Amino acid sequence: MLKALYDYGIHNHLTLPPGLIKKQIRGYIVLSKDGEYLTVEKCENETQPCPDIGSLANGKDKCNVLAEKSSVILFVPEKEEDRSAKNEFFKKALADGAEEVPEFSLCLKVLEDEQTLRAIQAEANQRKIKGIDRISFKIDGQPIVLNPLVQHWWEQYRLQFTKLDGSDFARCIITGEQTVPLATVPTVNGLQLVGGHARGDALICFDKSAFCSYNLKQAANAPVSEEAFAVVKAALDDLLAGSIAMYKRDKDRKFNPTAPVFAGMKFVHWYDCQVEPTEDPISLVFNPEDFSDFADEEDEDEALDEEMQEALYEEEQRAKAQQVKRNADDLIKSIQDGGKQVPLNCRYHILLLSGANGRVMVRRYENGNYADLQKNLIQWEDDLKMCNDIGTEVMRPCKLTVRLIRLLARQKNDRKPLERMKKELAGLAPSIVMAIMNGTSLPNEVAVKALATIRSEMLDPDENNKFSYMPNGICCQWLKVWLLRRKRMKNEEVKLMAYYDPEFENAAYHCGALVAVYADIQHKAMPDVKASIVQRYYASASRTPAMVLGRLAVMSQHHLEKIENEGLVRIYEERLNQVSTFFGKEKGHELPRTLDLEQQSYFAIGYRQMCAKINADRRAAAAAKKEKEQSEIKTIEEE
Repeated sequence: MLKALYDYGIHNHLTLPPGLIKKQIRGYIVLSKDGEYLTVEKCENETQPCPDIGSLANGKDKCNVLAEKSSVILFVPEKEEDRSAKNEFFKKALADGAEEVPEFSLCLKVLEDEQTLRAIQAEANQRKIKGIDRISFKIDGQPIVLNPLVQHWWEQYRLQFTKLDGSDFARCIITGEQTVPLATVPTVNGLQLVGGHARGDALICFDKSAFCSYNLKQAANAPVSEEAFAVVKAALDDLLAGSIAMYKRDKDRKFNPTAPVFAGMKFVHWYDCQVEPTEDPISLVFNPEDFSDFADEEDEDEALDEEMQEALYEEEQRAKAQQVKRNADDLIKSIQDGGKQVPLNCRYHILLLSGANGRVMVRRYENGNYADLQKNLIQWEDDLKMCNDIGTEVMRPCKLTVRLIRLLARQKNDRKPLERMKKELAGLAPSIVMAIMNGTSLPNEVAVKALATIRSEMLDPDENNKFSYMPNGICCQWLKVWLLRRKRMKNEEVKLMAYYDPEFENAAYHCGALVAVYADIQHKAMPDVKASIVQRYYASASRTPAMVLGRLAVMSQHHLEKIENEGLVRIYEERLNQVSTFFGKEKGHELPRTLDLEQQSYFAIGYRQMCAKINADRRAAAAAKKEKEQSEIKTIEEE
């Protein structure tokens, strides 16, 4: 893993000279060419390569030079006996380097003039620069850290902080070269959202005796050279910021990659070769540009009438489906004929990271062939295909985070699902991600949680969701993927379609479809009923269908008698007959007494797909009727 990160940093030229780290500067003390104090300049998001002495700066008597907290640089003693060891160390470094870097003497002169120092302090407070904000100097318009002489001076000056005793030499575990290993490694930033510390987290840490071996101390247990680890740190910083260096440069393209967070983990990935964003199958699958956030996919502009909403929705779905198909076709083409110019020997790398008590926790590391990854992600997209609520297209793509939220225990008015995800899915999310990457089966817990969400929503539907009578689409996608891969691992390929399939050989699937028809009949006959068939019988029918379906069949006859439209009654009777013809005495066609986890999943999918088919048939009938009326009007006008 460390070697892969090192190679990424070298390949993308992320390396800084040893002892320099990119840091955010919040303000500058601006001096003229002659050293006259001019002003204090506040910065927002400026980063510069700054000298760094590592963990030594956390002690009481040392600090980083040239760029440090304003409370250290602008220390003003209130009493004569007051002193700051860090401030004195900062000024001593300037004095030591003044001969090689003349600008240091200008900075030192300003800091030793108490009147000027108080003026700088007052202006810094006026510009709301806090004591913890990092500041530096700017002389004649140029930041002092960018002075060409500074780097050469710092290369020599920093050696005093490194032990050069020959007995301390060891072989670097990253490069394999002899080196003086770091006692403590610099921290990695970017994990604050997933439990990391604001000051950074240590990737290699041996601060407890239980972590050490052979009487070795601290990082000597895993020796790394300062130069090699600087590259690893730069690579991790870039990846945690969204793999900015990985993508090919294009000044005209506004592309802002981000490292997503899944269940309290940062998901970072990279390739051995440079790729275009459109060539990155992981981003296309996990972070599609077109996705529905936490909103339900049927939400539309309330100002539009229902017919216009459905027309716009259908057009949008068609466009998104076409885009997904184009992406998949491009990926397949790249495998077949190299059309994307991505080398087939290119490898992918995936890291799942979080922070824990100031340390970087590596949850999972995975690497593999780029072409295999493409095939597995195309398989994932194909396995996910599920009809939308109105049965006209497949569901639109969405972020993996949105899918994971559907596996949480349902809570109404949940305002912090991402916080709950860290606790409820912390152990499950890595397994899901790796199953997607490797094309392997999902954990059984996925099906358990998806079914629990479906039952909860069916028993207590959301009044604001007009499709709440249907099993949740994303949950059914989880179930479909789980079922397909479960069979695939046993070499029992099952062709589970995205839409209702009357020929599908599974009794539980058709049990779900039958209950969906019964529920629709009741809704048509008794639209204002308080407790519907779904609320009263879905949970029991999905577990013990043989005990419930007989009762529902009798109830549906009473409901059919209440429907006055005879044509509609015939449609329902035909639909019931179509589903019921599957059941018989043949093996596999018997009405099941109980359903296990796998069969309950088929039940939920069959229920949803039948609901979608009913919606699609209803829309088609309405469209045909409208077309017929328009045709008759046109005929009358012509006569």
